[in-house]
Amino acid sequence: MHRRGVGAGAIAKKKLAEAKYKERGTVLAEDQIVQMSKQLETFKSNLEEFASKHKQEIRKNSEFRVQFQEMCATIGVDPLASGKGFWSEMLGVGDFYYELGVQIVEVCLALKHRNGGLITLDELHQRVLKGRGKFAQDVSQDDLMRAIKKLKVMGNGFGMIPVGGSYLVQSVPAELNMDHTVVLQLAEKKGYVSVSEIKDSLKWEKERACHILDHLLKEGLAWLDSQAPGEAQYWLPALFSESTSRDVTPEEANQMTP
Repeated sequence: MHRRGVGAGAIAKKKLAEAKYKERGTVLAEDQIVQMSKQLETFKSNLEEFASKHKQEIRKNSEFRVQFQEMCATIGVDPLASGKGFWSEMLGVGDFYYELGVQIVEVCLALKHRNGGLITLDELHQRVLKGRGKFAQDVSQDDLMRAIKKLKVMGNGFGMIPVGGSYLVQSVPAELNMDHTVVLQLAEKKGYVSVSEIKDSLKWEKERACHILDHLLKEGLAWLDSQAPGEAQYWLPALFSESTSRDVTPEEANQMTP
């Protein structure tokens, strides 16, 4: 016996049911989007009201400012995205981070002859605070990082390299890849590194280690101490300890090859 084929009526009913399900799904999705949009608008309105009420704390208290930035991020609001509009006019945060960016650039340029364009976030923070004076608005490391991200967008070489539990701030357009970053991390504790240390710790061939160190020397990010006992040491001025982080004299500099 031949099986009876599915009738045209059954096919039409099935297609109609599928169309209704699809239409219903679209309506539900649109309703969800509308509800979410309303919730975000309410949240944004409440955030603006909060900012208006606490603008002095946001301006003056660095910890409060971090928490406020995190609240903004949850709904995709960036108070630093534009120099105009509600956030800039109400809080003045655009001007604050612009001025902070200028101070960061000034500090980095002043120390470039010594560190080649690399500085720890801790040292940068200390020097910015010192330059601002004790009566100026408080600045946190989070503020510095946000200002540096804005400088990075300008394409002028600024960036941050993770080292240990903190960062190195790069203020020169040198090309640094993952190998360079790993060597900087290795040199973090002592402020210097040698070819044999890199070979032993990272299991690299000598040629690879020398290639990376030569690049750091070429970019002015490392100094070579060829008179060190045992073998040459490659010093990273940005990682000098507190006892050696003072400005180096010409006589001392002559003992190392930048």
